[in-house]
Amino acid sequence: MQKSTLQTVDRALTILEILSQEVNGLTAKEIENKIELNKSTIHRLLMTLLNKGFIEKNEQTNRYIIGLKMVELSSIRLNNIELKTEALPYLREMSYKLNQPVQLATYLDGDAVFIEKIEPIHSIRMYSQIGKRIPIYCSSVGKALLLQWSNEKILKLLEDTEFTSFTPTTLLDPEKVIKEIEQARVEGFAIDNEEHEVGIYCIASPIYDYRGEIIAAVSTAGTNKEFLENKDAEIIRVVKNTAEKISKRMGYRAK
Repeated sequence: MQKSTLQTVDRALTILEILSQEVNGLTAKEIENKIELNKSTIHRLLMTLLNKGFIEKNEQTNRYIIGLKMVELSSIRLNNIELKTEALPYLREMSYKLNQPVQLATYLDGDAVFIEKIEPIHSIRMYSQIGKRIPIYCSSVGKALLLQWSNEKILKLLEDTEFTSFTPTTLLDPEKVIKEIEQARVEGFAIDNEEHEVGIYCIASPIYDYRGEIIAAVSTAGTNKEFLENKDAEIIRVVKNTAEKISKRMGYRAK
């Protein structure tokens, strides 16, 4: 590809990047000022992008905005992203760093469902496998999946839930579950204080998609409950960072 062609492509992409950051769009003159190109070059690039549907022009204000073609292409890309495929490298990295089992879960009909699990060699044997459902109220992933729900909606869900006491520390009071979720909203992670299995402690953080919606949660489990007593524990940082990395792969951009 010739240098001039590469330069044209680069300039066109620069225009798209600039317009993507302007909700109300920009005039040709404003675009010209931002990238310091002459008027004729800007006009030629804008006409090409306009004809291809990558941008649109408001004839009343003469402002250019991102076009539906960009939305279409973005949607195709985002719709083709497979959560498990995108998450797997980060789950492996997290498991390696912590030397503990790592799980990926989504919400389904009142439960959290494990859709992926990574286990390091010589890890603890935990009662979870792909496809297994676990109650929301006694799992870190379950609580993390509900962080965007209103307390009223969570309470309605829990009122329709049949609580089971799996361990002496299983939360059986809906108000206590909501209190933990409220704390998780502040801290960015939810916990399971051996509520589902005796001697097993879990921590989970939510994964967001391009809409800013929680679509999954990543967790780890072990016999060490350091994170329950030390909010600066390394495990907390690793879990939250992993969730953030996967969220970015799913198109999420923090505001």
